Amino acid sequence: MTTSPVRPDAVRTPDERFGDLPGYPWAPNYIADLPSLAGLRMHYLDEGPRDAASTWLCLHGNPTWSYLYRKMIPIFLQAGHRVVAPDLIGFGRSDKPTDESAHSFTWHRQVLLEFVERLDLRNVVLVVQDWGGLLGLTLPIAAPQRYRDLLVMNTAFGTGDAPLGAGFLAWREMCAKNPGFDVGRLFARGNPQMSPGECAAYNAPFPDAAHRAALRAFPPMVPEFPDANGAAESRAAREFFSQQWQGRTVMAVGAQDPVMGVPAMRSLQKLIRNCPDPLVLEQAGHFVQEMGEPAALAAVQAFR
Repeated sequence: MTTSPVRPDAVRTPDERFGDLPGYPWAPNYIADLPSLAGLRMHYLDEGPRDAASTWLCLHGNPTWSYLYRKMIPIFLQAGHRVVAPDLIGFGRSDKPTDESAHSFTWHRQVLLEFVERLDLRNVVLVVQDWGGLLGLTLPIAAPQRYRDLLVMNTAFGTGDAPLGAGFLAWREMCAKNPGFDVGRLFARGNPQMSPGECAAYNAPFPDAAHRAALRAFPPMVPEFPDANGAAESRAAREFFSQQWQGRTVMAVGAQDPVMGVPAMRSLQKLIRNCPDPLVLEQAGHFVQEMGEPAALAAVQAFR
């Protein structure tokens, strides 16, 4: 475990807040020497054989962390694959800059690009949802040879050339008006099957306002206009997936998502070359992974 010092402009969630997390038994890994991190410490899971036929790169969004994938990771591992699941800076067990201005689309993307290069990930199955998709779908344009297949769930390209939906605008407004909103309660409301301990795990990374800068920063970061930060990269990614993508795709949709549900994902389907009809999970919401076992099984079967 890397015990690098905490940068003076950042905070680090105490380890004890991550004790006894339900359904999350994996040991932490840390990296702090990527150029873009500039000394920030980034957490990631790295499970399964390093020489596996494929590596499933699981990218989370806001306001979540790698805990979101705890029900899908075992399925990928049981099939003999390697699984890598980082926590974006500002989330989970990764360091958290206290200044909201530290966060930008292109900076987080660059961190992920360097992370993939440093771990030399190959034959990657890209697994994305929410901001994991906004950022993750732009990664293959930088190194298409590294990426083999795609499991995409409730996300979009952040191209800045289409109006943001009313559902997302309502979410952005809620975050602005209630910056201290209870993340666990958000999950409990949309996922009645979750235990109180599971819901509490989503609050674990954020003990106070200083740890929540990313939660405040990310909603306004979604590219709204063509010249917004990250929009150009997202348009390039849209063109890549529409015209050049050679991999196989599985799309899973949480039908109860008011923002990125079936209509939004049907639109995304048209932008991904050879994307088959989505697997619609009728009871799942925006955080598809909480009911994600069928999607994981479908992807393992499709990507043999």
